[in-house]
Amino acid sequence: MEMQQEFRNFITSFKTEQLDDDENALEMESGQVAPVDSSLPFYMEKLKGICASEIPILNLNLNHVRQFNEHLYKIIISYPDEVLTYLDATVDEIFEMTYNKKLLSIIEIRPYNAEQTKTMRDLNPQDVGQLVTISGMVTRISPIIPEMKSGYFQCALCNAPVISEVDCGRIEEPVKCSNCHDAYSFQLIHNRSLFIDKQIVKLQEIPGDLPAGQTQHSVTLFVHGSLVESVHPGDRCSVTGIYRATPIRVNPLQRTVHSIYRTSIDVIHFRKLSQDRLHEPTDGLYMTDERIRQVLALSKFDDVIDRLTKAVAPNIFGHEEIKRGILCLLFGGSQEDETISDRRVKVRSDINILLCGDPGTAKSQLLQYVYHLVPRSQFTSGKGSSAVGLSASITRDPDSRSVVLQTGALVLADNGVCCIDEFDKMNDSTRSILHEVMEQQTLSIAKAGIICQLNARTSILAAANPVDSQWNKQKNIVENVHLPPTLLSRFDLIFLVLDPQDEEYDRRLARHLVNFYLVTDKEAEEQQRVDMAFLRDYIAYAKANICPVIGEKAGQLLVQKYQFMRSLGKKIKQISAYPRQLEALIRLSEAFAKMRLSNEVSEDDVEMAYELQREALRQSAVNPDTGCVEVNIIATGYSEKHKQMVGVIADQIRNELENKFGNFSIGKLFKDMRNIDKALDRECFEDAIKQLVLEGFLLRNGDKARVVAITDSNIIT
Repeated sequence: MEMQQEFRNFITSFKTEQLDDDENALEMESGQVAPVDSSLPFYMEKLKGICASEIPILNLNLNHVRQFNEHLYKIIISYPDEVLTYLDATVDEIFEMTYNKKLLSIIEIRPYNAEQTKTMRDLNPQDVGQLVTISGMVTRISPIIPEMKSGYFQCALCNAPVISEVDCGRIEEPVKCSNCHDAYSFQLIHNRSLFIDKQIVKLQEIPGDLPAGQTQHSVTLFVHGSLVESVHPGDRCSVTGIYRATPIRVNPLQRTVHSIYRTSIDVIHFRKLSQDRLHEPTDGLYMTDERIRQVLALSKFDDVIDRLTKAVAPNIFGHEEIKRGILCLLFGGSQEDETISDRRVKVRSDINILLCGDPGTAKSQLLQYVYHLVPRSQFTSGKGSSAVGLSASITRDPDSRSVVLQTGALVLADNGVCCIDEFDKMNDSTRSILHEVMEQQTLSIAKAGIICQLNARTSILAAANPVDSQWNKQKNIVENVHLPPTLLSRFDLIFLVLDPQDEEYDRRLARHLVNFYLVTDKEAEEQQRVDMAFLRDYIAYAKANICPVIGEKAGQLLVQKYQFMRSLGKKIKQISAYPRQLEALIRLSEAFAKMRLSNEVSEDDVEMAYELQREALRQSAVNPDTGCVEVNIIATGYSEKHKQMVGVIADQIRNELENKFGNFSIGKLFKDMRNIDKALDRECFEDAIKQLVLEGFLLRNGDKARVVAITDSNIIT
C-alpha cells in the first residue's frame, strides 16, 4: 500500500534535534538509559532500544509525522482504527529486516501529541472515530476487570470449536454448527477464551485551564492491555486515543436505543505532564548527561544551600528562613523502614510546615509556588473544604451502579504536597482528618460497608491568619490562631510571617519589587544560574538517587542537641522539647544532606537543621509574658504561667466551696469571686472548673455543679 510505503520512509529517514527529555532516552538492557544519537534516524534509534530491551512498544510523535508528510498525518488522525494495524505490521517488518530478530509479540505503535489537541469541552460529534489528544487530571480509576478479546465456542453435541472475535465491544455467538448442522447448540468455554485487562479511568479538567465561571468537565477513558495501571489518581497527563460514541439502550434486554450517545475515549497513549512541574522520582532517569553534570557541579559549591534558597520564590522579598524550610519540605527526609522487634515500623519522612501571620504577607503566594512546582500536589482553602473533600466520599458509579470510593485531596496528593490556605477557618470536623494523616500518613475509612486504609504520604503546607486580623504580640500562637495544640504539635516547623512596619524594610521591599520588573544584568545572570527549571531537575535528581543515612558523629550531635533542648526547661521547671522535636530535627538534617547530594548526614547538616528549628520555635513558641521559648504552648496550648494561675484559682474554688453541699450556679460563683478579685479571668476560671471536674471534686451539668466529697468508704454528695 502507498500509505505503508510512506510510513516506511518516515521511520527509516526522519531526523530531528528538538527532543523532549522523555524522548531523548533509550531504554537498554537491565533498565539502563542511553541518550538518542541525533545524527541518525530518530525512530531507527528507537528500534535499537526495542531490540535491547525487548519491549515491543514504539511511541510515535505525530508532530514528527506532520513535519515529514502532511498527507500521512491526516490519514492517521482520520482513520486510526483501520491504519494503526498496518503501521504495526510495517514497523515489525522493518525491525525484522534490520535486526534479523522476531519478538514474542508484534511491535505496537502508540501515537501521541496530535495537532488537534483540545480541551474536553471542545470535543464534538465531528471528532467521533478520530484520534484526539486531551489533557487533564486523573480523579478515579477502577479495579482491573477482564474483557473478552475472542470467545471460544464449542458445540454441545459434536464438540466442534468456533472462535468468534470481538468487534466494537460486541461478540456474535454462532447460531448453527457447520459440523452437525444443529442450531443453538454452542456453549462459551471461558477457560479457552482470550481475555485482556481493562480499566476505566475518570479524567477531569485541570483547574488552571477552566474558563471563567465554568465548572470542571470530565471524560471517561477505557484503558486496555499494558496501559493498565499506567496512571493513578492525582496524576496530570496528556491522553491520546480514539473518541467513541456508544448508544444508550432503552432496556438492556432490547435492541432499541436512545438517540443520545454516551461518549468515551479508548486510550492509546498516556504522557504525564511534567514540563513545568517537579519530576516524579523515576523521571530523574530521563535527565540528559549534560544536565546531570550541571546538577553535580552545583552540588560541589560551598554555598549550594544558599543558592537553592534564593531560587525558591525569587519574586517574594526576604523570608529567607521560611524559604529554607520550604526547601527542606521539597527535598524531604530519607524514606526508609526501621526494623524494631521484628516489626516493620514506617518512619515518616515528609515535613509539615505552618505559616501564620498578618494578611498580605505573601503566605498564599508561597503556597501557590509550591503547588505549581510539585507533582501530585493539591491546593485547597480551609473554608471551602469539607471532611469528605479532604479524605474520601462514597458515590455510586453511574455505569455499574455499585458503591465506589471517591478519593479526596489528601489521597490525591499522595507522594506530593497538599497546600491548605485559610487553615484557621477550617471547621473542627475537617481538621480532625489531618491528625492521622500528618503523623501516620494513612487515612482510615469505614463508610457504607467499605473499610480500608488509604495511603496519604503527603507533606502539609498550611497558612493561617490570626483571629483578630492582625497578630497580637501579647498573645501566644494558640490564642492568636485558635488551632488545637494536638494539630500544632504535628507541624515540624511553624513560622510567623509578620509585617514589621519598618521604614528601612519598606524601602528594601519596594526596591526589590521594582528590580523584579527591571532586571539588571547582574541579577539576570544570577537568575539564569539557578532558574526554576534547574531547581526542578536538581530536586528530582536528589529524590531519585540520594538517600542519606546518619553517621556516628551526626548521631551523637543529634543526641547532644536534644539533651541541650531538654536541659533548657529544667532550670525553670518547664518542658522545652518533646520527642517530636527530635524526629523533626532528624528529618531536617536529612533534607539538608540531600541538598548537598550527600548520602551521609554531616555535623554541619545537624547544625543547620538545629538553627532552623530554633528560629521557628523562637517565632512560634515564645511565651509573651516571659519571653522564653516554651514548647508546652504548642504541645498543650497553655504556658506554665497559665497552668500555675489555674492551680491557684482551683485552690480558691475549693476553699469557697469547702462547707457547701448541693447544687450551685457556676456563673454566680464566678461573680462572687470576681467581686473579691477584679483581675479574675473567665478563661482561667473555666479551666480551673474543668480541672476540678477531672480531679473528681465537682460534678458539672451545664451551668449547674455540685461538690463531691470523697471518703475512704463511700462518696457523699
